[in-house]
Amino acid sequence: MLHIFGHRAPDTDSIASAIAYAFLKNELKAEAKAFRLGEINEETKFVLEKFKVEPPEILESAEGKDVILVDHNEFEQSAKGIEKANLVEIIDHHKLKLSWPKPIFVLTLPWGSTATIITKLFELKKVEIPKTIAGVLAAAILSDTVIFKSPTTTQIDKEVAKKLAEIAGIQDLEKFGIEMFKIKSRVADKSVEELLKKDYKTYDFKGRKIWIAQIEVVDDEEVLKRKGEILEFMKGFKEKENLYAAILMVTNILKEGSTLFLVTKEIQPFEKAFNLKFEEGIAWAPGVMSRKKQVVPPLEKVFS
Repeated sequence: MLHIFGHRAPDTDSIASAIAYAFLKNELKAEAKAFRLGEINEETKFVLEKFKVEPPEILESAEGKDVILVDHNEFEQSAKGIEKANLVEIIDHHKLKLSWPKPIFVLTLPWGSTATIITKLFELKKVEIPKTIAGVLAAAILSDTVIFKSPTTTQIDKEVAKKLAEIAGIQDLEKFGIEMFKIKSRVADKSVEELLKKDYKTYDFKGRKIWIAQIEVVDDEEVLKRKGEILEFMKGFKEKENLYAAILMVTNILKEGSTLFLVTKEIQPFEKAFNLKFEEGIAWAPGVMSRKKQVVPPLEKVFS
């Protein structure tokens, strides 16, 4: 059986892509099942409940299993035991960082979400997309493109989302997207650890492990007033995980920019990378909405 899953700290795109691709594989007579590597966030839970789709089961280990990775390809972000799995395919929209000892099917496209790619595969294989699957795929595109405001958004994402919305019965994509983000950005009742571990990825830049988390909100006031608590947690987490640095992006989708929180012993490379001045570990980055396109590439350039 094919085990299909997205990255750790799963977001809506990784969950929706796993569910949809498993459905497609089964329609094509290949036995497959969607899994997840962590707890589902509030936004994803809302989406799955709205379209009456069951959440995938947790995958404890990939060791010895036939696996397909969606929405990621870096082993640092993948399942336990991934090095000892039988990797079959990768469907992703991130840069490739992969070494595998045998040829496999890899499909990566520079689009705003993996859900867009999965939808195109349905079209290519001439498989009809059910209303429920169309709904979660449309939501995934809205989530990953930040309602089409992220610089990662392409015209293809917009066109695909519109078609999916018609199938799913979503009358107003923008209105639905804002509803999703309002649920996603509820922070008052969350601990700092819950907030920072909702959406994060760990990267290795020439031996420097950097943890980058992101919180997307429609109003950042509730988060920013807890800055002392947030920085204290990040310091402890950095030491515990032996990280070179920890970064938090608090992305305000209405202001279209992010407040960056930074914990590191060497601040200069980060100020150079982002062309910003960090005051007490914090800086406002206008226009910065995407971890993948606007935070990771400048760091790669500085640490290359």
